[in-house]
Amino acid sequence: MRMFVAVELDEATRAVVVEEQQRAVSRLASKSSLRLVDAQQIHLTLAFLGEVGSPTVEQAIDAMQRPFSGMQPISIVFGGLGMFPARGAPRVLWLGLLSGVREVMTLQTEVANRVSAIGIRLEDRAFHPHVTIGRWRSARPSDRTCLERDASRRSAGMMVDRVTLFESRLSSSGASHFPLAHAHLSPIP
Repeated sequence: MRMFVAVELDEATRAVVVEEQQRAVSRLASKSSLRLVDAQQIHLTLAFLGEVGSPTVEQAIDAMQRPFSGMQPISIVFGGLGMFPARGAPRVLWLGLLSGVREVMTLQTEVANRVSAIGIRLEDRAFHPHVTIGRWRSARPSDRTCLERDASRRSAGMMVDRVTLFESRLSSSGASHFPLAHAHLSPIP
């Protein structure tokens, strides 16, 4: 089973993300190959677990049903377009975090520790909190220039009070995500 752990977006944040997607499309040439991510599928990934085998699936669900004791809910603000890779023709369009970065990075470390404790090895690259809002099939460096020239100033804030373990099913129409477990942030009383 293909799995990942993420922060789900609230509806107000999704609405701002859709506005940003449309704004980006309007700035690009009509022949751009940018494909927008469906707003209902957008999330802030904390850990991609990949393909997980049978006994470990149950362990992952168990690990992600336990509250994160001693962690306060996190106030975050999304804003500012960015692209991966950092130079040349972009492949991924994303919205970053304007605030709450340190707290989300701490949460990501806690999630990584939980899944590592059950034997799941995570990617060995630095965590960069963002939400992917589009992907290019074949981008041009001019796509980057168009979007950087008119960087977004819109932002959306929300409270993070839980993380979700998802199953991701791939199909010809794209990925579909199904929640399996929630771990709430739970301050010590």
